[in-house]
Amino acid sequence: MTAIIIGIFVLGYLGIAFEHSIRINKAATALVTGVLCWTVYILFSDDKKAVTERLAFHFGDISQILFFLLASMAIVELIDAHDGFEVITRWIRTNSKRKILWIISLITFLLSSVLNNLTTAIIMISLVRKLVADQTDRWKLAGMIIIAANAGGVWSPIGDVTTTMLWIGNQVTPLNIILKLILPGLVCVIVPLMILRYSFKGELEKPGQLFERAGETMRTKKERRIVFASGILLLLLVPVFAAITDLTPVFGVLMGLGLMWMITETIHNGKDEEDRKKFTVTYSLRKIDTPTILFFLGILLAVSALESTNQLHHASAWMNDNLKDQSLIAGSIGLLSSVVDNVPLVAATQGMYSLSDFPTDHYLWEFLAYTTGTGGSILIIGSAAGVAAMGIEKINFIWYLKKIGWLALIGYLAGGLFYILQHRLLTM
Repeated sequence: MTAIIIGIFVLGYLGIAFEHSIRINKAATALVTGVLCWTVYILFSDDKKAVTERLAFHFGDISQILFFLLASMAIVELIDAHDGFEVITRWIRTNSKRKILWIISLITFLLSSVLNNLTTAIIMISLVRKLVADQTDRWKLAGMIIIAANAGGVWSPIGDVTTTMLWIGNQVTPLNIILKLILPGLVCVIVPLMILRYSFKGELEKPGQLFERAGETMRTKKERRIVFASGILLLLLVPVFAAITDLTPVFGVLMGLGLMWMITETIHNGKDEEDRKKFTVTYSLRKIDTPTILFFLGILLAVSALESTNQLHHASAWMNDNLKDQSLIAGSIGLLSSVVDNVPLVAATQGMYSLSDFPTDHYLWEFLAYTTGTGGSILIIGSAAGVAAMGIEKINFIWYLKKIGWLALIGYLAGGLFYILQHRLLTM
């Protein structure tokens, strides 16, 4: 059974990677892969009730991620419908590719620690679409946004789901993880930036002049600022809401979407139906790339099948028995997280190692937070930020692998090496 499930997963992964060659949408391949994995699992299982219970458990976690993605993308689309991102694009006066590359990457790195890598990637890629006309330039910037968003999330307890898991599990503490991982995370971004700057040069071609539009009134300017400020503030408050209520972050972003719905309905309630239609949440939901949501669903279903059949646990156990060295174990798990979701990998590792053997803020937990958070940048489908970018910008899997993946790998290795050296210097 397990061999069949692994075979289905590998074939599905290849189908996603070569989407343009086989001319089958990656969402379709992912859905078939995910459903087939669970179908084989239940058909070969003696306890079908246990399988359905596991599926229900995983579906609950998956739905949280999907609804988070849906709601955050709807808020961003709503801001975009009101031209809210012009509030920022008007501030960025430079046309230099190198300057914008550094500005976008560093803002993403910092913002990701406050929000999370998924929301930050959605916001920053939407911003880039307003700043850059050329598709190749946008894809390169999107690639750096993925790297920076993932690296920015690892040094904050609320910046990445795996760091949050380790925090909740008492493997790490907030202040310590910030102090130990902020510099390795920054190195993970700076090294690819230094390399990319040599090929990413010249002047940017912007989509259009960011001057006042004909017929624009003070009212529309006010509406734009209200929607932009409200949307960004509500997204920033998502981790605060989660911390105060102990509810999962999806409730915070759903609350934000509901409040944005009320705000926009109030702003436009005096307009004709035709005039207000494109400013509504209903219209924004229609603009969301649904295939991306379905793609994410299929991938997570397939990975959850691997976890439920203990394949991820076996992989972790094999590394523990054969690699032995903690740096190699954490580094290998990070590389594996570029292929499968980092959440079940971290969960499996938490189950393998006890706090009695590896206490809170131990080297293994800190390095694991770094590797599993940044390793997903190596492949575009290795992280939620990458999947979101793939959906928004229609980035090709192979293009990303050739142009960005190797940069992400170099950054990953550089940041990891920096952390190891930093640890040895601090413990001398």
